[in-house]
Amino acid sequence: MTLLKSWIETANDPESPFPLNNLPFGVFSHKGSAPCCCTAIGDKVLDLGGMQRAGLLKPLGLTEPALNEFMEKGPQAWSGLRATLFGFLGAGSEAAGMVAPHLYPMDEVEMHMPFRVAEFTDFYAGRNHAFNVGTMFRGPENALPPNWLHIPIGYNGRASTVVVSGTDITRPVGQTKAPDADAPSFGPSKRLDIELEMGAVIGQPSTMGRPITVAEADAMIFGYVLLNDWSARDLQAWEYQPLGPFQAKAFATSISPWVVSRAALEPFRRPTPPREKELLPYLTESGPMLYDIDLSVSLLPKGRRTPTTICRTNYTEMYYSAAQQLTHHASSGCAMRVGDLLGSGTISGPEKDSYGSLLELTWGGKEPLEMVDGEERRFIEDGDTLTLHGHAQGNGYRIGFGDCTGTIRPAPSFP
Repeated sequence: MTLLKSWIETANDPESPFPLNNLPFGVFSHKGSAPCCCTAIGDKVLDLGGMQRAGLLKPLGLTEPALNEFMEKGPQAWSGLRATLFGFLGAGSEAAGMVAPHLYPMDEVEMHMPFRVAEFTDFYAGRNHAFNVGTMFRGPENALPPNWLHIPIGYNGRASTVVVSGTDITRPVGQTKAPDADAPSFGPSKRLDIELEMGAVIGQPSTMGRPITVAEADAMIFGYVLLNDWSARDLQAWEYQPLGPFQAKAFATSISPWVVSRAALEPFRRPTPPREKELLPYLTESGPMLYDIDLSVSLLPKGRRTPTTICRTNYTEMYYSAAQQLTHHASSGCAMRVGDLLGSGTISGPEKDSYGSLLELTWGGKEPLEMVDGEERRFIEDGDTLTLHGHAQGNGYRIGFGDCTGTIRPAPSFP
């Protein structure tokens, strides 16, 4: 597919993350207006709620301050709205005069959480990351647990602390135990980290007690966001046995403001990697389920002007697709809901500069990273701003997600 031309000239820039090919969905407000659904086109935000109120769009729940009601309408409504927007925004459209009053400069709007998160599940489905972390703690011979090559491992996280890009993150406090200490202590995390992930947004529910196929799971996914699974490694090291992460990851998860639809990503589908162990039939994919999405992370220390890119990788590094993760999640009869969010797990490539966490990039803090201004980082310090970037590169166009950014604030005082 090539660039689809729009009468909005900035959408025709080959480096714009928001061409007509994209049309991601989000929630915005403008100068104090009530939040409602929107899409991005070039350097503009199109007020879908306003267009619905004006009778230009069917009643699809677009006046709501979250995408959930629209997602509930199902794939036919999703594709129908996309086709309608192509007609409104395409080059030569006779509707330009009707649409123009509902366009706002992107730098004048405030973006909000795009949907109400029903549940949040985070997976551990990147092989390079799992091998690296396992090697640090158990050695390369036992890096992957026995089940890892057979099922996408995950844990249930906290929906209540999923926040939109731009939200400051408070350094968590909790219990840690130094290797030479007899007892744990309580205080701010000293080994604060990121995890570069993609998030799958579930747009259709499943029924309790009924498993789903991988093809059905793929059709249930409304779209994808960038996702930063903030992690307190020292809290995690003390608490994770025997039940896995708890407070070390419950304090915050950041997502990008735009949900990019499956339809926009369709040209970028890629297969999952060859299997080292044959998967059970219920996890067999009916076609390519990953996407060719370039990803990177930058770190900007407090008071500095120039960020350092600390990681570059690609979503195709995942061992399990989001559809496989969703299928396994529902396989026991677990009911999935509209607004469920599935984190992919850390997306690390095979080389050090492609590792998706500071834990890997500094190998547990032993090998500090040097910033462009000469500072060093083993883990995240107060005032640091971490930003996830991502786009799929097409023929003369790209599909972007908007940045996923968070700045670390000091831990609260605690008696």
